Amino acid sequence: MTTSLTAEGFPTHLAPIDEAAQAALFTQARTVNSFTDTPVSEEELSAIWELAKWAPTAANTQPMRVLFVRTPEGKERLVKHMAEGNAAKTASAPATAVLAVDTRFHEHIPHLLPFRPEMKDALEANEEMRTGLGTYNAALQAGYFILAVRAHGLAAGPMAGFDKDGIDQEFFPDGRWRSTLVVNIGHPGERPWFARLPRLEADSVVSWA
Repeated sequence: MTTSLTAEGFPTHLAPIDEAAQAALFTQARTVNSFTDTPVSEEELSAIWELAKWAPTAANTQPMRVLFVRTPEGKERLVKHMAEGNAAKTASAPATAVLAVDTRFHEHIPHLLPFRPEMKDALEANEEMRTGLGTYNAALQAGYFILAVRAHGLAAGPMAGFDKDGIDQEFFPDGRWRSTLVVNIGHPGERPWFARLPRLEADSVVSWA
């Protein structure tokens, strides 16, 4: 089927993804707590970022940064900073992503938002605004990142249980990047899931105007 495009090359009609794709991203996807020893390649990890980077952030600021940890030496350095309940699963995962916020993300604004380069100077002068914008949008990108992992046929195990200061000192000693989330990546292992927890129904969270 031929898709009509605008003069800029964008589709004129957005079709929904099929039920299998919806299941892979949302309804059947689960946080994984054990992994097989099947490797995750550098090419697969690079492809995760290449997909996640297209999702929107405020003013296209893209403040999230990613450290992929795959080597035994890297894992040893990482695992010692994980909470007790997260250490073993992190050690067993074939790859782990440390997601961070770049506290100097605004330096890239002239490239990322070329029609408003002056926003760089405005954020340089306002640390509170810069921190709020960076924190919010890095968290937004972390959600996109998890979906990108799933979209590549891999399972994600996101965790907030770690020594943030310890990881920052270990991997980001210059202080520019600050860790926000650790995500194990791989293929589900033995008994990988906890029981599915309930979700709120629409009548508890949705209103109409």
